[in-house]
Amino acid sequence: MVKHTLTGVAAVLLAATTGWAQSGPTVPPPNPMPDVTALVSRLDLERYKATIKGLTQFGDRRQGTERNRKAIDWIEAQLRSYGCAPERMQYDYNPPPPAPQAAGAGQRPRDPNAIERATGGGRPRGNRARTGVNTDPMRQPNEALRALNSEPTTPGRREQVYCTKVGSTFPNEMYIVGAHMDGHGWGEAANDDGSGTALVMELARIFSMPDVVTERSIRFVLWNNEETGLNGARAYVEQRAALQGKESPAGSGKYPEPKWLGMIQHDMMLFDHGAPRPDGTMSPEQRPEADVNIEFQSTAKMSEAAMTLAFFFHGANERYATDYPAQVGPHMTNTDSTPFMDLVPAISLRENERGVHVGSGWDPHWHQPTDVYATFSDNDFRLGLNAGQTTGGAIAELVGLRLKK
Repeated sequence: MVKHTLTGVAAVLLAATTGWAQSGPTVPPPNPMPDVTALVSRLDLERYKATIKGLTQFGDRRQGTERNRKAIDWIEAQLRSYGCAPERMQYDYNPPPPAPQAAGAGQRPRDPNAIERATGGGRPRGNRARTGVNTDPMRQPNEALRALNSEPTTPGRREQVYCTKVGSTFPNEMYIVGAHMDGHGWGEAANDDGSGTALVMELARIFSMPDVVTERSIRFVLWNNEETGLNGARAYVEQRAALQGKESPAGSGKYPEPKWLGMIQHDMMLFDHGAPRPDGTMSPEQRPEADVNIEFQSTAKMSEAAMTLAFFFHGANERYATDYPAQVGPHMTNTDSTPFMDLVPAISLRENERGVHVGSGWDPHWHQPTDVYATFSDNDFRLGLNAGQTTGGAIAELVGLRLKK
């Protein structure tokens, strides 16, 4: 694979938009950095699996339910145990009621297998299988899980949790590393998005170790309400974009919302078994070409800087990921990095291309009762761990990591 370096107009643009020229590298190192390698090696497959398993005790964690609130409490407790002091952000989610139908209009039942198309996600080609959100509880054969997921969502106040590794030299600048903790479909939301949530939590754990020093700050965010339209991430942007880089209280050296240098989202990290067969069935085995997909959105205002950030992550994958390569694509869509993409370089890491692959049925467990921990193999979990190695290595380089001796 070809290494990408930050040169020419891309490096200039990224330096201008993120401040890297003043406080960070514009060219990635040609070889792995020893301290970064040591940090990334602290990611462990069994710990990653255990964190996903811990999340699945709350079923699908659908927003607006008690199981969602209990999952937030559990995530907060885990972050605190890592030494990454958690904080909560509140917002209200009050969706409008469904529009009334015209007189005499029949109610057309929702097809749970209808193909869902992602906006800006590229043109689907090749074999396709139907996708959709399962709304039938009886398709979940596990009675205990069916009962756990039975409480319906209600509108109102929502919360999401985050924690911050504060930079030692530039505490007023940060990278946001995120995943959404809510799910639906009457499963355990193990892949969508327990896999991304666990990845972010594991990164928070290793970056919060006592010997880790970073020049810049990192915020680890577990979004809520992704499945309803990225509402938690949108609320974060609405509430906090204007607060960036402001010292509070004045003279304290504290920055409640450091300046955003980049936003990195993780959503569905495990299942890369290839395209559906012509009859719609899927291979039970991971495909030999399995890889980590890194996406930016080519139509975003920050597209060129986002592309450069994506290729920086591609290089970090080559330096630090143990098993799986990365691929960069231009169709990031329908994920929590979307609300950020016109304000800051924003990218998404996932198992497949969001619009083309996932939207064409490459993951038959997406929003289905089969999205449970037991569905996935060690190879599937290892793919997710490699995405964590990729982000861990890239972020460590970008924030100026060093390990205290």
